[in-house]
Amino acid sequence: MFKEEREDLMFDWSMIGDIAEGRPNLGSTMNVSVYRLMQFTLRDVLIKQFGTETTNRIFYDAGQHAGKMFCRELINKENNFNDFVAELQDKLKELNIGILRVEQADLDAMNFTLTVAEDLDCSGIPVCDEQICTYDEGFIHGLLGEYSGKNFDVKEVDCWGSGDRVCRFDVKATN
Repeated sequence: MFKEEREDLMFDWSMIGDIAEGRPNLGSTMNVSVYRLMQFTLRDVLIKQFGTETTNRIFYDAGQHAGKMFCRELINKENNFNDFVAELQDKLKELNIGILRVEQADLDAMNFTLTVAEDLDCSGIPVCDEQICTYDEGFIHGLLGEYSGKNFDVKEVDCWGSGDRVCRFDVKATN
């Protein structure tokens, strides 16, 4: 599945497998600390081997790919924008990823300010004077890009890690 080197990304939603069959007793949920254990140890090893800039790029790119796949598989792209956002909010909450809110929206320019409360990646972590949600930046980029066909610049401007109580993202269409 992942052993050969290649130029193109190979992820397909079917790789997630049949959770009900594979986990008949434990089901599809797990503790957030286990997810963070995987994410933060992976991030730590990547920074040690490749540096912070490369690691952030890897996390952003992975998030972007995940956002595209999430939108393709779980969100109705035929919805108007308001219905798209409502469905996305419901799905993110249902899957315990976070609580999405649109603070500002300029639909003509496709520029937004979004917040995610109770964020899977960082809500509750100790303050570390960093904005750490680069995966989320990419995820938002991928979601909105898949929905709209546009390219986006997504930058986290507030984070639990830097002392805020929500993650806030500035999102701007670039094409």
